[in-house]
Amino acid sequence: MNLAYLSLGALLLTIVVSCFTEINVGVLAIALAWIVGVVVGGMKVDQLTAGFPVSLFLTLTGVALFFTQAQVNGTLDRIAHHAVRLCRGNAGLIPVMFFVVAAGLATIGPGNIATAALLAPIAMSVASQARIPAFLMAIMVGNGAHAGALSPLAPTGIIAANLMARIGMSGVEWTTFRNNLLAHAVVALGGYFLLGGWKLFRFSYTSGDSTGARFERIHWITIALVALLVIAVVAFKVNVGMGAFACGVALCALQAADHKESIRRMPWGVILMVCGVTVLIALLEKTSGMDLFTAALARFSTRHTVTAVVAFVTGLVSVYASTSGVVLPAFLPTVPGLVERLGGADAMAIASSINVGGHLVDVSPLSTIGALCLAAAPASEDCRKLFNQLLAWGLSMSVVGALVCYLMF
Repeated sequence: MNLAYLSLGALLLTIVVSCFTEINVGVLAIALAWIVGVVVGGMKVDQLTAGFPVSLFLTLTGVALFFTQAQVNGTLDRIAHHAVRLCRGNAGLIPVMFFVVAAGLATIGPGNIATAALLAPIAMSVASQARIPAFLMAIMVGNGAHAGALSPLAPTGIIAANLMARIGMSGVEWTTFRNNLLAHAVVALGGYFLLGGWKLFRFSYTSGDSTGARFERIHWITIALVALLVIAVVAFKVNVGMGAFACGVALCALQAADHKESIRRMPWGVILMVCGVTVLIALLEKTSGMDLFTAALARFSTRHTVTAVVAFVTGLVSVYASTSGVVLPAFLPTVPGLVERLGGADAMAIASSINVGGHLVDVSPLSTIGALCLAAAPASEDCRKLFNQLLAWGLSMSVVGALVCYLMF
C-alpha cells in the first residue's frame, strides 16, 4: 500500500514539474519510476521497462518521420494552402472542417488513433499557415477523432460493444456511438467558442500567390503515398505506424525527401516526454496506485449521481491510462453490480457515462491522440506551452465530462 502512495505521489510530482520547469518530464518520470519501483519496491529493471509503450513509440516515430518528410519537402505547406482555399479564406471554418473530417474518417473504420495520426500533421500545419491557435486546432482534431471512436466499425467501438454484450447489453452499438458523438460535438463546439474560434470569422486569410503552392513531382509522390497510407489503414487495417515507416522509406528511395534532415527535425523531445510518463503510469497500475483514484470516489455514488461520478472517475483515470485497454475493460463490467446496488439505475446511462467520460479527456498529451497533435506541432510552436494547455484541458474534461454525462443521461 505504501508503494501505491509513493507511485501516486511520483505521478503528481511529475505533473507539477511539467507545469513549472523546463525539464523533459519523460526523463523525470522514468527516473522516479526507477526509484519507486526498483530502489524502494524491489522490482527488477526488466519489470519496470516492460511498461515502456513500444507500440505507442513506434506509432509516434513512424508517423512523425513520414509527415516530417512531407513537411520538409514542402508538401504539407501546399496542402495547407489548398485546404484553406476550400474554406474560401475564412479562418473560422477551418477548425470546424477538420472536426467534421476527423469524425467522418474515424467512423468509417480506422478509429480515433489512426485518424488523428493521419490528420494531425496536416491540421497543425494548416493552423500555423492560417494563424489559428495550435491549441484550438488540437482540440478540434482530437474531439473529432474521438467523436467517431465508438463506431461499430472502429476498433474501440468493437471493444466496447463486445464488453457490453458480455454483460447483457447487446444491440446498442449505434446508440453508444450516437451518445459519444453528441457529447464530443457539444464539447468541441464549447471549446471552439471558448478559445475564440468564433472571432476568426471576422478575418479572411489567403496564403498569397498560388504560384508558390504548385505541386511538383516530389509533392505528387508524397500525396500519392499519403493516399496509399489512408487506403491501407482504412481498407486493409494496416498498422498506421508500420505503414508510415514504409511510406517514409519509399519517399527516401524515390529521392522525394531529405531523410537526414527529417530525422533531425523529428519531435524527439515530445516522443520521449509521452513515452517516459507512460512508464510511470504502468508502474502505478502494477502498484495499485491507480486504485487510489477510484476507491474514495466510489463511496459517493447514488442512483441520481452515478453517471456524473463514473464519468469523473473514468475520466480521471483515462488521463493517465489507456481508455480502450484499461478503462473500458475495468469499468464496463461493473455496470450490472452498480445497477443492483443503487436500486435500479439505468444501465445504458452508466455505460454511456463510462464510454464518454473515458474519451473526453483523451486530448491530453499523456494520451495517444494528444501526443500525436503535440508531435505534429510546427517547429515555431512552443511545445511546452502546448503540452501544459492540453494537459490542463484533459484534466478539466474529467469535471466537464461528469457534468455533460449528468445532464445527458
